[in-house]
Amino acid sequence: MDLGLTGSRALITGGSRGIGFAIADALAAEGVSIGLIAREAAGLADAAARLGARGTKVVTVAADVTDTAALGQATDDIAAGLGGLDLLVANAGGTVGGGNITESGPGDFTATFALNAGHAAELIRAGRSHLRAAGGGSVVIISSVTGMHPAPRTAYAAAKAAEIHLAATAAQELAPENIRVNAVSPGSILFPGGGWDSFSRNYPEDFARFVDNDFPFGRLGRLEEVADVVTFVLSKRASWVTGANINVDGAQIYPSARRFG
Repeated sequence: MDLGLTGSRALITGGSRGIGFAIADALAAEGVSIGLIAREAAGLADAAARLGARGTKVVTVAADVTDTAALGQATDDIAAGLGGLDLLVANAGGTVGGGNITESGPGDFTATFALNAGHAAELIRAGRSHLRAAGGGSVVIISSVTGMHPAPRTAYAAAKAAEIHLAATAAQELAPENIRVNAVSPGSILFPGGGWDSFSRNYPEDFARFVDNDFPFGRLGRLEEVADVVTFVLSKRASWVTGANINVDGAQIYPSARRFG
């Protein structure tokens, strides 16, 4: 299936590793020029080299996505380097501090919201003029199944729920400008160096119980299984999909190996 992405220009936050890099790689394979934003220059350089092997143009900017001015400038710099923007992926996210109310310090919840839903909203705001200049575009916010099924960590779960509603609301607001906005919510994804990789080594019995009890397919998800869905949703073949939240979780039952208390 031709997704009609050749020649498009995409910006991905948190794009130097994990799900973000997998999305960048899948888009590059479709002939998309790639812009990456992440905090560490070394990681960005490595990602750019790996993507460059596909023959695609790659522009990187090191920036903290919770710094609104820095994110706006990085977005403009990538748009200038790529000659515009057609696609945005708000992938950066995570938990600041302990994550649960009983474990967090002052400001941890606010910081977690800023890293997740806050940065996604600011990316859309900063990228909007570039998408309009291109005649429209497509945005995907990487949320989580934790945004629909409560589990530790509380701040992250609430922030991911906010991202899902942000996608639904922004889709209605920006439809007159021919801009689609969707959320994609991965379940637990296993990859080298990721959180579940670390958990599996540190708590092997808990991890084995998690896999046995909560995954009908008997395994966690893979990076490419998320990236392929995101690539399709961004593409013109999904032109009538907006305001949606798409689960990529293999029918996962409970979203975490962790439990409250």
